[in-house]
Amino acid sequence: MSKKLATYLLFFFVIFAARAEDTRFIMSAPNAVEMGKQFRLSFTLNERGTNLNLPAGLTDNFEVLMGPSTGQSTSIRTINGRTTSEVTFSYTYILRAKKEGKFEIRPASIEVGGKVFESNNLEIQVVKAQSQPAQPQSGNNGNPNQQSESVDLGKDNLFVKVEMSKTSVYRGEQIIATVKLYVNPNIPISGFEEVNLPTYEGFYTQDIEIPQQINFTREVYDNKIYQVGVLKKTILFPQQNGRLTIEPFNMSLLVQQRVKQRSFFDDFFSGLRTVRATVTSSPVSVNVKDLPPAPANFMGGVGSFNVSSSISSQDVTTNDAVTLTLKVSGTGNIRLIQSPEIQLPTDFEVYDPQSTDNVNATNNGVTGTKTIEYLFQPRFEGDYTIPSIKFAYFNPATGSYVTKSTDEYDLHVVKGSDEQSATVVSSLRKEDVQLIGQDIRFIKQGDASLNSKGFTFFGTIGFYSMYAGSGILFLILFLIYRKKARENANIALMRNKKANRVATKRLKAAAGYMKQNNNEAFHDSILKAFWGYLSDKLGIPVADLNRDSAVASLKNKNVEQQIIDDFVEVVDQCEFARYAPAGGAEARSELYNKAESTMSRLEKQIKR
Repeated sequence: MSKKLATYLLFFFVIFAARAEDTRFIMSAPNAVEMGKQFRLSFTLNERGTNLNLPAGLTDNFEVLMGPSTGQSTSIRTINGRTTSEVTFSYTYILRAKKEGKFEIRPASIEVGGKVFESNNLEIQVVKAQSQPAQPQSGNNGNPNQQSESVDLGKDNLFVKVEMSKTSVYRGEQIIATVKLYVNPNIPISGFEEVNLPTYEGFYTQDIEIPQQINFTREVYDNKIYQVGVLKKTILFPQQNGRLTIEPFNMSLLVQQRVKQRSFFDDFFSGLRTVRATVTSSPVSVNVKDLPPAPANFMGGVGSFNVSSSISSQDVTTNDAVTLTLKVSGTGNIRLIQSPEIQLPTDFEVYDPQSTDNVNATNNGVTGTKTIEYLFQPRFEGDYTIPSIKFAYFNPATGSYVTKSTDEYDLHVVKGSDEQSATVVSSLRKEDVQLIGQDIRFIKQGDASLNSKGFTFFGTIGFYSMYAGSGILFLILFLIYRKKARENANIALMRNKKANRVATKRLKAAAGYMKQNNNEAFHDSILKAFWGYLSDKLGIPVADLNRDSAVASLKNKNVEQQIIDDFVEVVDQCEFARYAPAGGAEARSELYNKAESTMSRLEKQIKR
């Protein structure tokens, strides 16, 4: 009877523990707030609870203005025909900070079914109240949405920077460079006009995949709160010693600016217009230290690695292909690791090693494997030893070299039959395999007689006529080639002639992306078509082209104003659609038709 009771008790405790593990009590709040500004402290619980106790010491640093306001929501999910529902209870407080500083919010507690559960803890940084950024008023008499000249919002309100995970590294050691945009929360950003990301000269680079849609998060920098968006993440491997500098780069953003109203009727409509704000980064330097004197088996690896090996077979016949596989795995500059040399017996036919990389770039750096395959053929029977491969790499964490070795392999080779020797071995690279003794035709010995057989064309009139005709044809082709070369030397002329054909090809590519519903590639192809066409037609480098210079050049070519306006509208729609949600298939179709029509009319208007 006692055994049965113990079983019931054990079953009860297992169910109770499983329920306790499923209970989730979560506390959330902004990680940075301003003095004098209200913010929400929220708690969510997936069970009905009682006796909610706020974190100890909360009122020492924060004033509770209101709460708790409670709510309840239900979510229903259907997976593989099975429907489940979950009820979530929420408790919200309105707080205001009493003083500046960084404060830790200790866990709150609540009672569920007679058991007390604690929430997570939080860290909130309180900064002094930020002044509103200056919003220059404009008395523009035109359309409020018309774009004006660039404005300066101040470096404290809008800036871009490159954040380096390290600024002092060894040559070949990986660094993570993050391009961040900092925006005052009171400045409304509507999109990007021109983005020039940094070029990392002196580094081998590998990009980290990030979402195409920029997600802004709140962050404190220099004791101020900013909305921060990550534009790009790149893993850098310095390839030179000394101080490497990442040069400044710039970008233009579209900002909503309030327009000065002139009358009651103006107030009825939107009082905002879009203006351009250009920001430039500051240079960033990295100090790159040289590696210590390296051992002979150092293959350029910098990081932390493991090595392993395998062999396709240890019992083979002569002329069989054998593959020895070396696998290097770990974290570091895997793509830059060279293939170690392997010392094989002189009786082996050895081929160049082949390597493949399988790497993944994450926020923790580059990880993955490099697989190196050594192919060889034993030509004679016998017992051989495939020696161990020694692999040395530099570990920047310890500042020293580490040497690792693979296993040795004993290879037993027996003599193959003639039929086996004449058979091409099926292997990984059988097109490289050679067979000795199968590619030589022996010299025929004895007296050999040579007899003339058939008609001889050499020395006839037809032979000399064809010879002379070939010379004349060569001269004609030479003159045609010289003419084409002179035309090709005039680069501007050639680009002008090919401009429409190249633009049409890019528009066709845009049509393909439109059918695939690839919004970003569609708008990017249209932009490339127009900027490339104007660069070729107007003789202006693409880097020097912008909306203002393009419009001015088109006016100099006496292009009709309506066509210029259509061109500007197409470019604006494409620029905006690359960084904001677009209309849909119908909107893309209308934009494509307008772009095609505008391009056709531009070709007729521009004269050279």
